[in-house]
Amino acid sequence: MLLIPAIDIKDGKCVRLRQGRMDDATVFADDPLDAATRWVEAGAKRLHIIDLDGASTGKPINRELVRRITATYPEIPVQIGGGIRDEDTVQAYLDLGVQYVILGTRAVNEPHFVSDLCAAFPGHIVVGLDAKDGKLMVDGWSKLAKHDLIDLARHFENDGVEAIIYTDISRDGMLTGVNIEATKLLAESIRIPVIAAGGITDLDDIRRLCEIADAGVFGAVTGRAIYEGTLDFAAALKMIEQAGSHVRDESPA
Repeated sequence: MLLIPAIDIKDGKCVRLRQGRMDDATVFADDPLDAATRWVEAGAKRLHIIDLDGASTGKPINRELVRRITATYPEIPVQIGGGIRDEDTVQAYLDLGVQYVILGTRAVNEPHFVSDLCAAFPGHIVVGLDAKDGKLMVDGWSKLAKHDLIDLARHFENDGVEAIIYTDISRDGMLTGVNIEATKLLAESIRIPVIAAGGITDLDDIRRLCEIADAGVFGAVTGRAIYEGTLDFAAALKMIEQAGSHVRDESPA
């Protein structure tokens, strides 16, 4: 399982929001590249970048900051979301060295858009599904979507997306613990990997996620917990490695 540090960019700075509220942001680094350096040096194998300004405006705003990160660490896969609304934006990010683009609101509102992009950019499309009380939310988590979460995830699986990032909105940025039950249910309902997000707080959450990794939980995005120190990133990586070693040791020869 991958532990993926989040680098959310707003006004050129690395911030974290609470429950996605743009007016409730905490700045953790004046330069997002400094945040990337911190986590890469700590052992991160992938970075999760969100252009919050792009998400608000519907078009990329912090592309140059993303370019600096991918140019500095070309060996680290980057997944990016925020303001990705058309094929040109996807192509531009891939040209910058981004490995995966994350589709959000437009993917839910216009599922055929996902199908088109998966055909045009196979292996590079990830969809973010955000839920509150088990219900899909869109438009900055302000509106209830008409689709069922699991049905839509299966639809995207058939389209060829690489993974689903599942965020429990009520827990995002709140340090209240990850929603293990909902994450496991989604992972068991589809064949493509699920990346958990929202609420990860401490090593106990990492342990619980490791316990459901076999259900199809490929990774977990963590933000506020590693910035505020409730989760020791190095210790979490060690726990994940030990859990993987245990599984290998227990596997039949």
